[in-house]
Amino acid sequence: MKTRLLFVIALLIQVMTFYAQELPDTTILQEVVVTSPEKANVLLTPMDVTVVNSQEIEKSTETSLLPILQNHIPGMFVSQRGMIGYGASTGSAGTVKIRGVGGGNQILFMIDGIPTWAGFYGHANPDTYAVNGVEKVEVVKGPSSILYGSGAMGGSVNIITKSQTKEGFSGRARAMFGSYYTSKFNLMTGYKKDKISAVVAGQLERSNNNRPNSDYWLANQYIQFQYAPTSHWSIGTNVDMTQSKANNPGTIQDPLENMWTEVFRGNAAIYANNRYERVNGGVQAYINWGRHTIDDGNAPGSAPRHYIFHLKDYNMGFSLFETINPWIGNDLSVGIDFQHWGGHVFNTEKEIVFDPNNEGRPYSRSESKYNENEVSGYVMMQQSFIHNLLSINGGVRLQHNSQFGNVWVPQAGFIVRPMEQSEIKFSFGKGFRSPNIRELYLYNPANANLKPEYLLNYELSYRQTVCSGKLNYGVALYFIDGKDMIQTGMVDGRPLNMNTGKFKNKGFELDATWHFLPKWQIYAGYAYLHTDNKEVLYAPKNKLDLSLAFNPGNFEFELENNNIWSLQNGNPEGTVSYFLVNLRGAYTFSSKIPVTVFLKLDNLFDKKYEVMYGCPMPGITVMGGVELKF
Repeated sequence: MKTRLLFVIALLIQVMTFYAQELPDTTILQEVVVTSPEKANVLLTPMDVTVVNSQEIEKSTETSLLPILQNHIPGMFVSQRGMIGYGASTGSAGTVKIRGVGGGNQILFMIDGIPTWAGFYGHANPDTYAVNGVEKVEVVKGPSSILYGSGAMGGSVNIITKSQTKEGFSGRARAMFGSYYTSKFNLMTGYKKDKISAVVAGQLERSNNNRPNSDYWLANQYIQFQYAPTSHWSIGTNVDMTQSKANNPGTIQDPLENMWTEVFRGNAAIYANNRYERVNGGVQAYINWGRHTIDDGNAPGSAPRHYIFHLKDYNMGFSLFETINPWIGNDLSVGIDFQHWGGHVFNTEKEIVFDPNNEGRPYSRSESKYNENEVSGYVMMQQSFIHNLLSINGGVRLQHNSQFGNVWVPQAGFIVRPMEQSEIKFSFGKGFRSPNIRELYLYNPANANLKPEYLLNYELSYRQTVCSGKLNYGVALYFIDGKDMIQTGMVDGRPLNMNTGKFKNKGFELDATWHFLPKWQIYAGYAYLHTDNKEVLYAPKNKLDLSLAFNPGNFEFELENNNIWSLQNGNPEGTVSYFLVNLRGAYTFSSKIPVTVFLKLDNLFDKKYEVMYGCPMPGITVMGGVELKF
């Protein structure tokens, strides 16, 4: 069955490519803007999608994307352990939950459609999601496995990078300084001449952080090259790399010494895409790789570990996809994906010469190498009726894994537009996550017979724009039924990973943006979550984000309020609640080269709180800086 489906999809793509060449070129593109190819326009599907644009990203003055997304997306929450940096290994932060689902690789992060999770342990890499060179971020709240396969079980985050659209050179430079000896630097420049464009960006940041022995630094580099030989075809390549080192002092209850992680991660892609009047799509080949070096540290007063842990992992593959408009109001998307992922873990001794019998210490070198393959095909169709008043969407993916076999992923829904600038969306979808290599083969609970985790998601949303676009508001309701969650139990006296977990999440989300005066804007986003899994971490029952922006002339001011209630953060005494107030101000000097100076004050009321139990967050912090645009 799998072979037949893949053959049919491949044949459809060949037919559509031939069809594209035969279509009359009735639309002439005056200016070609080259971008990496998209499998489908998620904004046109019944999925609940939020887009955070470059304006919101730039004015935040943040250098990490995660706090920006958390403050703009109801239902998303990110764990933190300090002022800056998320780290890796035991005690790391950066766990992302959407509607109570997340952790591990249940939320798929992508850069221009490239999956960026670590190929061995399967986890996301939060320190690599920098604002460097980012144009916008598309967040799907709910499963998008039909398009992206495993890992998009609870949602997907697609980070879309900037392309140079202005002829000649342009760019931006920023420097920031603040509390705890924190400094951040960013430089981005682009060049375009006719059909060729390029973007180069770099970011460097370091901080002593708000706790002793938690200092941190990070460097990120991004390079993009694009070429559009015709108005219908374009090719491009991009490379994104991040290096970081973080020290971890442990928790207040269980402090650590000598605990540090060094991480190098990168991803690269080469792609080609086509844009005809009724056919568009592309092909993309990619690789995401990483090297992690970790000293897991020791308790105060105990002997340091005599070995260092190493991880080398990779996640590579290609995607081939096309969307065709065979008749008016119809979009047919088809594609094939292949993915090869795995890695290598081992320990090395800190000493050059080591006798296994010396002082009775055991020889600790261990080594494991594993990999997995996945191949899949999908088809999705959307049809509009009655002058786009009604759109019906449906599709299916068949994914084959070299370890557990086949997974079917259905998706269906509709969009109703009862009046101008309004939408009612309903969708049903399945999301799944393949077990990672650690769960399958590594350490004592490993079980090579694991099956994928999966969930069924039902959601209904309504969005309306009124007052000539000055007021935009929406509401969404959802129900999530999770099955076969991988949990560790006891079998024959030893721990074993098993597909035994279940959960049910339900809730609703509200958001509104109102330009109530020419220079004033207010935003409000609220999320309510009820889950029957009372032990789930970093998924607050109530989350409310408010902001008030005022832009008089060259000034910009924004007051932000974040409220969290009933958060399970690992505290055995129960849940925690807190609220934060932040203020940002900026002024832009009008000149040939605009210069902006800005100041940001976080946690104005100096609240004491912990997102992760045992890791106190900073009180009031100050960051200021200057930005040049040229």
